[in-house]
Amino acid sequence: MAKKITRIAKLEFMAMQAKPGAELASLGINMPQFTQQFNEATKDRAGEVVPVVITAYDDKSFDYVLKTTPAAFLLKKAANIQKGSKKPGTEIVATLDVSEIRKIAEYKLPDLNANSVEAAMNTIAGTARNMGIKIEGMSSKEGK
Repeated sequence: MAKKITRIAKLEFMAMQAKPGAELASLGINMPQFTQQFNEATKDRAGEVVPVVITAYDDKSFDYVLKTTPAAFLLKKAANIQKGSKKPGTEIVATLDVSEIRKIAEYKLPDLNANSVEAAMNTIAGTARNMGIKIEGMSSKEGK
């Protein structure tokens, strides 16, 4: 007989830093078991935010799927900035080369709604523009 799903939750934790807390308690899962498995699975992604989709079952068991780090986090890291622009249309806080955008797009491709690296690059470029990050080397046709 199939297990009954009680809840599906999308959460974000820093890699190797998940710990029992309110977010996990509300799922009704075995928190120490999840945190141990999550921390072990993310040890190679230290210092990154790791989104996770947790499926909780009625018998307190769970399944989880790790996602790629959010684009905004990767862009801030690549641009070496703490936060994006308060006025993204007029204020530029950093400049990135198109090669950095390609690298981020290739990493994010499995989680994006894009069929090619170029389409993923356009998505990442849009996120960058909304954060006030200028992209050098990308044609205006691609960047819009």
